[in-house]
Amino acid sequence: MRAMQANALYTYADYENWNDDKRCELIDGVVYMMAPMPSSAHQDISGELFGRLHTFLRGKPCKVFHPPYDVRLNADSGDNTVVQPDLFVVCDRHKISHKGCKGAPDMIIEILSPSTASRDAILKLNKYLQAGVKEYWIVDPDSKNTSVHILKDGKYIVSVYSETDVIPVNVLDGCLINMKEVFENIWEDEDASPDF
Repeated sequence: MRAMQANALYTYADYENWNDDKRCELIDGVVYMMAPMPSSAHQDISGELFGRLHTFLRGKPCKVFHPPYDVRLNADSGDNTVVQPDLFVVCDRHKISHKGCKGAPDMIIEILSPSTASRDAILKLNKYLQAGVKEYWIVDPDSKNTSVHILKDGKYIVSVYSETDVIPVNVLDGCLINMKEVFENIWEDEDASPDF
């Protein structure tokens, strides 16, 4: 990746020409570097949620994806935003190509880490709302709470669930995620780094 200029704005064309040795996201033309390695708790939660969604969706028209996989939320409008959510579900197969997802997924899940928490909870939440993402989960490994944002009348309606709750997936009729099962087998990081 070529050196980033301070206060510079970049386009999707710039993003396409960067090499893949450093993962980043591009939001409104601003580059945000991604943490090089997620914590074990982050990996455990991501794997548990992916497994449950993948199993539920087997034989159904929707599919769950995980990074590295680009999502261009508003690709048709020329928006210079490319994100890589921790997990996302797409029910329109025409949005999926070898270059990633072109358009808003039906559901996105972000798992918080210290280096990305404010970006996930504020900046990306607003981008997902503007793009029309129907359901957005923010999972906090520290508090073990999950904030579920459901799109209704152009706004997100928020519900907060604890680590023992069973959460219905609004966009997937009949899908229930038991958060106790998700959190009960997490291996806590013995040498947790303050950077992640």
